[in-house]
Amino acid sequence: MDSNPILGVVFHWLGGLAAGSFYVSYRGVKRWSWETYWLVGGVFSWLLAPWVLGLALTNDLPGVIARSPASALFWAWFFGLLWGLGGLTFGLTMRYLGMSLGYGVALGICAACGTLIPPIFKGALAGIAASPAGQVTLVGIGICVVGIATSALAGLGKERELPEAAKRESVREFNFRKGLAVALFCGVMSACMAFALEAAAPLAALSEAAGTPKLWTGLPKLVVILLGGFTSNAIWCVVLNLRMRTAGEYLATRTPEGEPVPRFRNLLFCALAGVTWYFQFFFYTMGETQMGRFAFSSWTLHMASIIIFSTLWGVALKEWRGTSRRTHGLIAAGIAVLIVSTLVVGYGNYLAATAPAVR
Repeated sequence: MDSNPILGVVFHWLGGLAAGSFYVSYRGVKRWSWETYWLVGGVFSWLLAPWVLGLALTNDLPGVIARSPASALFWAWFFGLLWGLGGLTFGLTMRYLGMSLGYGVALGICAACGTLIPPIFKGALAGIAASPAGQVTLVGIGICVVGIATSALAGLGKERELPEAAKRESVREFNFRKGLAVALFCGVMSACMAFALEAAAPLAALSEAAGTPKLWTGLPKLVVILLGGFTSNAIWCVVLNLRMRTAGEYLATRTPEGEPVPRFRNLLFCALAGVTWYFQFFFYTMGETQMGRFAFSSWTLHMASIIIFSTLWGVALKEWRGTSRRTHGLIAAGIAVLIVSTLVVGYGNYLAATAPAVR
């Protein structure tokens, strides 16, 4: 199947919509601690969804994993584990900063690191920059960074303009300093997903050789990578369960204060959040297959689209209520610039896909 960068951009936008929306479902969970609902949701996103969809849409998934090089499996799992630390602290970022500011800061760092470090590490950046198509793609990435910075400025405006009580009304545990520190760590570690996807490339090749349509060949990679993410998240959540004495929440029907716990409702919202979360990378792997020679730009498109949709959710949930017209203008400008960046990156990939082959 030939690459189709325009279709790839659409897939990345769908992945961004899923990633920018999944945390909304957790707002429906009642009387469970963060570590409890994060782990329950993680079972669906890191374990169940990858296997169910992988078995349904690819050929011989167990055989592909069994035939994969041990080094590919280990590094995919290991970088997935490191990425899991970023995902773990991403949940804390949402907890302390809210959706709009949290996504903007964490994903801004993640976009820069995850997009540029892999081609730099492979020594391919100079070659990319030498072609017209590569130059357009890099300009698009630069525009994305500007959009991310604009979104972060809007978040800083919110921090300065709203009184503490108003900030806590929309984000109950708002803490800018703690949230910023967590977001910095989250952004750097989350970029390890780009390395995990690179390390797991042999699984995609084996899956295609087994007869899987190219569009779905990235799904076996997610089975191994997300197992690594589950490993780090599960360990930390269990540690928190023990430390905070919340391990009993999984089965409890009432809180220590005697309030009823809606366990079935909580399970449904965690399942919805977890499966929605998984769909970000489900669509990401589909989009990556369509981006041709500049598949590295997939990470930028993914991050930009997440910020766009998470910011829109933040507006819908009134996280920006009470801020100035300037801050609202920055929100709108950030979204507009990010949309432009995805179009420019997509066009650069289109030029690369349609350029005549060099003999």
